Amino acid sequence: MAVATQTLEELCINSIRFLAIDAVEKASSGHPGLPMGAAPMAYVLWDKFMRFNPKDPAWFNRDRFVLSAGHGCMLQYALLYLTGYDSVTLDDIKEFRQWGSRTPGHPENFETPGVEVTTGPLGQGIANAVGLAMAEAHMAARFNQPDTTLVDHYTYVILGDGCNMEGVSGEACSLAGHLGLGKLIALYDDNHISIDGSTDISFTEDVAKRFEAYGWHVQHVEDGNNDLDGIAKAIEAAKAVTDRPSMIKVTTTIGYGSPNKQNTAGVHGAALGDDEIKLTRENLGWSYGDFETPKDALDHMRKAIERGASYQAEWEETLAKYRTKYPEAAAEFERMLSGKLPEGWADALPTFTPDQKGTATRKNSQATLNAIAPVLPELIGGSADLTHSNLTELKISGSFQKGAYENRNLRFGVREHGMGAICNGIALHNSGLIPYCATFLVFTDYMRAAIRLSALAEAGVIYVMTHDSIGLGEDGPTHQPVETIAALRAIPNLTVIRPADGNETSGAYKIAVESRKAPTLMCFSRQNLPNLDGSSIDAVAKGAYILSDSDGTPDIILVGTGSEVELCVEAGKQLTAEGKKVRVVSMPSWELFDAQDESYRESVLPKTGSKKLAVEAGISMGWCRYVGSDGDVVSIETFGRSAPGDTVMKEFGFTVENVVARAKKLLG
Repeated sequence: MAVATQTLEELCINSIRFLAIDAVEKASSGHPGLPMGAAPMAYVLWDKFMRFNPKDPAWFNRDRFVLSAGHGCMLQYALLYLTGYDSVTLDDIKEFRQWGSRTPGHPENFETPGVEVTTGPLGQGIANAVGLAMAEAHMAARFNQPDTTLVDHYTYVILGDGCNMEGVSGEACSLAGHLGLGKLIALYDDNHISIDGSTDISFTEDVAKRFEAYGWHVQHVEDGNNDLDGIAKAIEAAKAVTDRPSMIKVTTTIGYGSPNKQNTAGVHGAALGDDEIKLTRENLGWSYGDFETPKDALDHMRKAIERGASYQAEWEETLAKYRTKYPEAAAEFERMLSGKLPEGWADALPTFTPDQKGTATRKNSQATLNAIAPVLPELIGGSADLTHSNLTELKISGSFQKGAYENRNLRFGVREHGMGAICNGIALHNSGLIPYCATFLVFTDYMRAAIRLSALAEAGVIYVMTHDSIGLGEDGPTHQPVETIAALRAIPNLTVIRPADGNETSGAYKIAVESRKAPTLMCFSRQNLPNLDGSSIDAVAKGAYILSDSDGTPDIILVGTGSEVELCVEAGKQLTAEGKKVRVVSMPSWELFDAQDESYRESVLPKTGSKKLAVEAGISMGWCRYVGSDGDVVSIETFGRSAPGDTVMKEFGFTVENVVARAKKLLG
């Protein structure tokens, strides 16, 4: 087939395919099959429907695109390059998966402008997209006026069989159907192939019927390889359905055009090889060289630059009129988009004194959330069906529901993993929204993948985790976290905070709200705790600080977190009365302490001169870095038990008497 016989659309589609083929081949690594099969639907979507500006990837009212099947990322990189994004050059395409390139092995929002969210683990992207669509719906309900539509964009997703197999997608898509998110449109690349081979060996359900049961509008394009008009009509029909999200099942051939490897697992995750690439070029009539794009195709795709500038200029004109008609709303809208917090917002944080009756830090969290919500209109969130245990409801607002998207209380249902992934999407929508989500601390195991991606993607999600230790009591070891905090502390770029009282709780929220490029996870108690003398909001930012001290070099330093700080305080009093020199340190956050300069760290926990005893109702893993080889830890190295919380704490040695005894033993 001569090149001249190809239509302009075929040239564009094959340009996407061969950029992917050549990049994977040069890298000797990657997934060419999905880009080859999904190129037609991606071309139709980006060329005929999506509104974006390649020269300003952060333009607010752009349509969002998520490649949930992130292994096929060369599809997205090819589209970014062809449509004129400066973030992906031809050199970047040639350096696919190489050190320092902007074309990593899976899409990363922090690496490549034009990529909205970080997708890798399958199912995360579609769940993120639900969050993006929720953010759009909320902002539209908040700021659009009867005569002025300021927020109006779609969230488009391409997902694959693997995404639909992963449970997180079911959690998120079920909620999306309930909420009726009409501006969420997913294109399902139905190619019947996964790494193990044909999906018939493990995945034979009717996905379309499943999505219909979720409450989605569902269509099927049977020939996704060639029926461009059918794809376009399906997207048009999806846009016309405004009260439900839409799923378009597009049946494709993975590795389309490869004579020997198409429709096989062999093209899923490996380069085609020189011989097969030559045959594919012949089969598709592609006479161009490696990484070469026909001028006609590139010129056509680059029209997105002019279109994008026009879209953005039109929107900015709307924004200018909005400023005139609705100055207060416009000021708040633009402040939120800038990421700047309201002046003096932190003045609303509640403070506590020792003479106030102590309470559970989960209740301090409730008080803090409701104190700051009126001055932080960007704060939005909720719980995984544990609102009345996590105490996360904002009294200032109703529930975010279909027809009431302006409200700020999110009802996630029992969907921990989906909840975390959705909140990542909300955080990465770039609307200034600050999402929080909550469950019992032990159930972070159900959402660890989403929490890890919060940290990797620099999504400032606030995780509100209650029932933080064996002190929760009767629910027993299935609900009592012992290793959980240690595991969470292992995640880079995640700040874990375990407050000891009301002031530290307020301080934790101050850190969390101000941390827009990293997630914060707070661990709150079920049991009541006293407000400590010497605690403060600002001290939390140091990670660890001295609550009480001795004259001169202390014989022993007692270090506690959360509910165990009280034990250290009381044990310190007893040891002091017996003539020991004691320092008591509250250490709400390892990560914040590690971020301090060496002189401060040494002033609180000197490397030499004092014995150190840490007290935490969790495993001891990691504490050696703070107590040293000659220190000790009062910890729990087994699962808990079902009994009243006070009993469980006592039986496992979390008592003043045991802390005193362990301190004396350490001192010899």
